[in-house]
Amino acid sequence: MSSLIPLNSSLHQQMKAWRHTLHSHPETAYEEVRTSAMVAGILRDLGLAVEVGLGGTGVVATLQGRLGAGEAIALRADMDALDVEEMNQFAHCSTVKGKMHACGHDGHTTMLLGAAAHLAANPDFYGTLHFIFQPAEENEAGAKAMIDDGLFERFPVSAVYGMHNWPALPAGQAAVHAGPVMAAFDTFEIEVKGHGCHGAMPHMGVDPIQVAAQLVTALQSIVSRNVDPQKSAVISVTKIESGHTFNVIPESCHMLGTTRSFDPAVRDLLEQRMGEMVTQLCAALGCTGTLKYTRRYPATINTAADAELCRAVLSEQQGIEQVHWNAPASMGAEDFAFMLERVPGCYIWMGNGSSNHSHGLHSPHYDFNDDILPLGASFWAGLVYRRLGQA
Repeated sequence: MSSLIPLNSSLHQQMKAWRHTLHSHPETAYEEVRTSAMVAGILRDLGLAVEVGLGGTGVVATLQGRLGAGEAIALRADMDALDVEEMNQFAHCSTVKGKMHACGHDGHTTMLLGAAAHLAANPDFYGTLHFIFQPAEENEAGAKAMIDDGLFERFPVSAVYGMHNWPALPAGQAAVHAGPVMAAFDTFEIEVKGHGCHGAMPHMGVDPIQVAAQLVTALQSIVSRNVDPQKSAVISVTKIESGHTFNVIPESCHMLGTTRSFDPAVRDLLEQRMGEMVTQLCAALGCTGTLKYTRRYPATINTAADAELCRAVLSEQQGIEQVHWNAPASMGAEDFAFMLERVPGCYIWMGNGSSNHSHGLHSPHYDFNDDILPLGASFWAGLVYRRLGQA
């Protein structure tokens, strides 16, 4: 298949300009006011019907194919930035202190805008296409906010597709999974309450730090001894806070952490066993323990048929040299999972790495690789033509 949007074409140059503007003006979760207005303005100039305000700052644009009636599908990009101080020095670096596009959502937004520009000029498909520009992917569940605002009731679709740049893959490669691709993301807080006393007389109290230390180790036995070895799970304690001075055993110890899993049954097991362990181990050692377990994002699980479709499109696309099929999934999380819980679809990884783009996601040195802008936009257009090309 020839490249629908060639490298260094006029549209590619326009996409670079859009991307650099977005990168220079990062906005974090639910604050994407300028970004949303820019996106909506470009889409209106392309002649699309545009709705704003879903999930706060979300944008949905609609394009009708000129070949006639057919099904409706959606393509989604995230728009938000991160609370990271940029350490790059190029001309388009962040102008907002403490915020930057360190995950490439400026590139995701731009690739979908590029696809919209190409498809608006060449709407050679049946049915209806919705472009979803989503706020607040980073930690704040913007996808769920849009769904709760009636996204799929107002814009019903038979499938939804998402994409993320992947620096671990070289530019010109992509990865598609026929099942889980990103993990479920949950958080927990544990409070261990003991009895404070003098640090030189520990027998006069109950040391919550010593109990918390044992609990950190014990929690790992859930993964090693309760979870099926052929399935995956992570329990990470990422913060322990207690005490204020060197000679006082404190009254309590506070712990924070995260869990990751792919299988819903494993997710249930982690929450159950953690609750039992916190209560029972703390009691056995003379403390009281409480667990607050919060489910954040579900696992991102692709529909097999839609994954096969994406693989077929990528395999025929000029500029894509290798498509990885069912590569190891990531323990990172993605709120596109909420959309895939409601509608069939697929979430792919598009290689972003090169000698000039070696920094990982969320690095203060990260920058999106402009050379893959036409690859991503061409994939979106090719997917539309393949999925909606026949009545």
